[in-house]
Amino acid sequence: MKVTFLRLVPIAVATVAVACNRSITVMQEGEGPRPPVEESSPYSDRVIEYVPAPGQFINNPMVGFTGDETTSRQALEYADRRLHSSDKTERGMVSLGGFGGYIVVGFDHSIQAAGGMEGYDFSITGNQFEGSSEPGIVWVMPDENGNGQPDEVWYELRGAYSDGSTKNYAVTYYRPTTDGEAVRWTDNAGGSGEMTPNATHTQPYFPAWITDGKYTLTGTLLEDRSGTLDNGRFTTGDYGWGYADNWGEDMLSPSVQKNYFRISDAMDGDGNPAELKYVDFIKVQTGVNVQGGAGVGELSTEVLRFRDENL
Repeated sequence: MKVTFLRLVPIAVATVAVACNRSITVMQEGEGPRPPVEESSPYSDRVIEYVPAPGQFINNPMVGFTGDETTSRQALEYADRRLHSSDKTERGMVSLGGFGGYIVVGFDHSIQAAGGMEGYDFSITGNQFEGSSEPGIVWVMPDENGNGQPDEVWYELRGAYSDGSTKNYAVTYYRPTTDGEAVRWTDNAGGSGEMTPNATHTQPYFPAWITDGKYTLTGTLLEDRSGTLDNGRFTTGDYGWGYADNWGEDMLSPSVQKNYFRISDAMDGDGNPAELKYVDFIKVQTGVNVQGGAGVGELSTEVLRFRDENL
């Protein structure tokens, strides 16, 4: 079954100019259909796709849902408001739910592979803390045909656990028959399980705007690093570098919940360097299928901001 989701894509006019990066050096003439100009914003300016998996923050007023998100367009507008509203009181985290849930954002320019922030090109802010990582796989795409839409090839960014990951892992989620029931899932590896509501978040976990009885999400699965510490506390484990919402080595300041990324880490389908010179779209997708037990719930990647660190 194929689920169709709407996209909101403003059309941008291509311009050519130079821009300055964080290290006070001037970039060479920009690559891509939309090189940055002096007026370019360093932050993403639109959500193009938002397709979360079920989860404890989906449909949840705690993270800004109003209950009116009953169509894919309304869900997209919700995510866009949370990341980009001019009213800062409406901004906050967007949850991607369990495995496979994803979001795609765009910028008003092409992000150059210039390494303007200590060798990094862009950053993603999450809500991770030590011992609590919910890693999101990061994908990038250059807009080579210049049509303003992410309709070409996605390139996964390499991370510390890429070599042991499972590609093309797929999970199908089934709509519960009544509110309050667990969300049942099966995967393409013969596994199955349930996403059980916890006492803190009791709203329906299955996205209200997906009206079909089931839907499938496919992506890269990371190994489960979760466990229980000697003091009985559940820990998700950390994932080194290369993932969003991860307490990792790529956090330049531990006091800032922000992971940094290099476009040069983009891989083709065979795991070889893609050698991209710029990207226009960024996708983050929950990369683990882990149920944390009562009181914890599923591990779900959360994002708050996307920033071009060359500007």
